[in-house]
Amino acid sequence: MPDKAMVFAAGLGTRMRPITDTIPKPLVEVAGKPLIDHMLDRFAETGLETAVVNVHHHADRLEAHLATRQTPKIVISDERTKLLDQGGGIRKALPILGAAPFFLCNTDAFWVEGPQANLSRLSAAWDPEKMDILLLVAATSASVGVDWPGDFTMDAFGRLTGREERRVAPFVYTGVGIIKPELFKDATEEVFRLAPFFHRAAAAGKLFGVRLDGLWFHVGTPQAIDEAERTVARSIL
Repeated sequence: MPDKAMVFAAGLGTRMRPITDTIPKPLVEVAGKPLIDHMLDRFAETGLETAVVNVHHHADRLEAHLATRQTPKIVISDERTKLLDQGGGIRKALPILGAAPFFLCNTDAFWVEGPQANLSRLSAAWDPEKMDILLLVAATSASVGVDWPGDFTMDAFGRLTGREERRVAPFVYTGVGIIKPELFKDATEEVFRLAPFFHRAAAAGKLFGVRLDGLWFHVGTPQAIDEAERTVARSIL
C-alpha cells in the first residue's frame, strides 16, 4: 500500500459559493464533518503515513484546521502565491511524495463504505507492471450528486477508456487513485492539469479501475450538501 497521498485542497470552490466566500471548500461540512476529514479519516484507517495537502484559497483557515489532526501526518504544499492546478500541484510536491507510487485524493467527494474497505481494495489491485494509474471508480447511475454524463468505460480486465462524445459512460472517477511519480519527470510547465495524464495512460492501455464498494457522493454545489446528507441518513438507518 502507498504510504503517501497527494490531497488536492487548493481549489477556489467557485460552484460552492457563497459558502466558499468565507471558507475553503474542503472545510464545508457534510454529514457531520468537513469534506477533507471524510477522506483523511479513510486514509488514517488504512495506516497511511503522510498526506501532502496543497493550499491556496483561505489557506490559513485550512492549515489551522489540519493542525488539529494527529493522523495521517499532514505536510502542507503552499500554493498561496499561485494556484498550480492538480498536475502542477503534484510536480511541486514531488520532493515530498518521493519515488514510490502514491495516492491521489480530491476533497469534494466521499463515500459510505461497503463490506470491504475501498482503499485497501484499491491497494490490493495495484500492479505497477501493467499499470501507470489505477483509479477508484463508481457507477454513474448509482452515485449521488453526479451532474455530468460519467467519465469512463471499463473492460473485463479493468482497463479504463474515456467517455465517448455524446455518450453516457457507466463509471465516474471518485477522485481517488494511485499513480506513478515518474509520469511527471519530464513536466516543465508550472501550471498544468492532471486529466491529460489519465488520457495518455488510457491510450497506452495502462489506465485501470477498481469499482467502489459502497455509495459515492460528489458534493459540488450547496444544493448537493442537502442531497448528500439525506442519502447518508437513509443509508445508515
